[in-house]
Amino acid sequence: MDRPGGFRSLLAEYGGIPREARLLIYLSIVPSFAIGFIYTDLSYFLPQVQGLAPTLAGVVITAMGVTLVAESIPLGIVADRYGRRKMLIVGNLCASLSLIGFALTKDFGLLLAVAVIEGTGEASFAVSTSALLADKAGNEKRTVAFALLTFIGWIAGALGGFAISSLFVFEGIGLTVSQAHVLLYVIVGLLNLSVTPLVFKVKEGEKTARRRSILPRKSAGVIKKYCVYSVLIAVGAGLFVPLMAYWFSAAYGVSDAVSGPVLGVTNLVTAGAVFVSPRLAKKAGLVGATVMTQAASTVFMVAVPLSPTFGVAASLYLVRVFLMNLSNPLTVSLIMGLVAPEERGMASGITAALWRLPNALSTTAGYAMIGEGLLDLPFFTATVLYVIGIGFFWAMFRGAKTPEEASASQGAGRGGTHGRPTPGAAS
Repeated sequence: MDRPGGFRSLLAEYGGIPREARLLIYLSIVPSFAIGFIYTDLSYFLPQVQGLAPTLAGVVITAMGVTLVAESIPLGIVADRYGRRKMLIVGNLCASLSLIGFALTKDFGLLLAVAVIEGTGEASFAVSTSALLADKAGNEKRTVAFALLTFIGWIAGALGGFAISSLFVFEGIGLTVSQAHVLLYVIVGLLNLSVTPLVFKVKEGEKTARRRSILPRKSAGVIKKYCVYSVLIAVGAGLFVPLMAYWFSAAYGVSDAVSGPVLGVTNLVTAGAVFVSPRLAKKAGLVGATVMTQAASTVFMVAVPLSPTFGVAASLYLVRVFLMNLSNPLTVSLIMGLVAPEERGMASGITAALWRLPNALSTTAGYAMIGEGLLDLPFFTATVLYVIGIGFFWAMFRGAKTPEEASASQGAGRGGTHGRPTPGAAS
């Protein structure tokens, strides 16, 4: 027999996820592979292969974020009113075309146009995926559904990072470094495009009635608090996370063909952590688990630039990613549980926009810091921002309970007090 709390009981928690929710999760595999690929390699590919100056490469990546911000709120309105599945299809198409576009041009103006397409894809994903999965999973299975989505996403993202090593194969058959990169980007883009028709197998959810206000009034309190925290973390993360392949090259002289697979390993390790995140959330709560893991990750983050060798730095970064991203499905589940169901698409759009813009802007600053040889500064600045952000999150949400957490606490404590009121749709 499996002991209480053992592996079988952990697996049992993932049972009972509704069919369409599982289908959405499985359909995320190839897009997650493509995202893992492009976010591992793009910061290296643009300056080192396409020949852009690091500052211009930063502008291209920033343009992706600016587009996401500009389009997230209007696309969130469209998704809530006319269909979240439609937005998911648009996102997959744009992501595929942008991969191919980045490979086929070196012109700065055209690369900016491709960045706009990529940003449109990110915005479409942001306003549709979380809201649609929350709709299909229901309250009781929402956290485990998001954990499974994140688990599979990290595995697929890791494979995307490992795919960069196929450059050695392409170069071995006679292709130049540039030709090998172009071929790989086109292959990944076409692979991602091939799954788009499968999204039609997910039924469209109910569309919400038109509202006079374009803003989510019922959920405004929760969203405002979360966005303050999110912006602080986003600015810190943007200084180094999208740039690790470039940072490893500047700090230790390793190419993307070496650092890419290493970054892929971080995805695999993180996937294992995410898989157990629902169990951690049950013990510490969604908020407590988030704060504990993110605080621990910050300690390892500040140690990365102090490392004497690539191997030590990569190992510390692996632990940092493991801890920080364990909380990803927990924070998404928390927000989707606290906001009003009819405002989930808009809430996803707003939170994504207010993550991506500061994240992209700080990426430009991170590029400049690394380019100037200030290799420690991105990590030390991020540490300060993380400490403030995590502290704010704890202060604002430590009494928050999602509907299923509130039900569990009421069931366990009938006749007593049940803690602070949940800052949900009415706050």
